[in-house]
Order: sequence, then structure tokens, then C-alpha cells
Amino acid sequence: MRQLFSRFLADQSGATAIEYCLIAAGISIVIVTAVNGIGSALNTKFTSVNSSLK
Repeated sequence: MRQLFSRFLADQSGATAIEYCLIAAGISIVIVTAVNGIGSALNTKFTSVNSSLK
């Protein structure tokens, strides 16, 4: 039982998957924030163009 527990503590294969997941989550948060900001700016620009065309 002690050997099984020590092998479990030494195994780091799951840590790599968790690290990749955290990196992907961070990148997705940055992308969503950037797209949201650009979307707001584009919406303002299109509203301005729409009102000037009327």
C-alpha cells in the first residue's frame, strides 16, 4: 500500500494536463475580452455610419 501511495505522489502526468487546461482557459479569457472590446467599438462605428446615411 505504501508503494502504491508513493507511486501516486510521484506521478505527474495529470499535472501536465491541468497546466495545459489553465493555459487554454487564460488564452480564451483574453480572446473573449478582446473580441468584446472590438465588438463594442464596431457597434459604435456602425451606428455612427448608419445615422449619417439617414
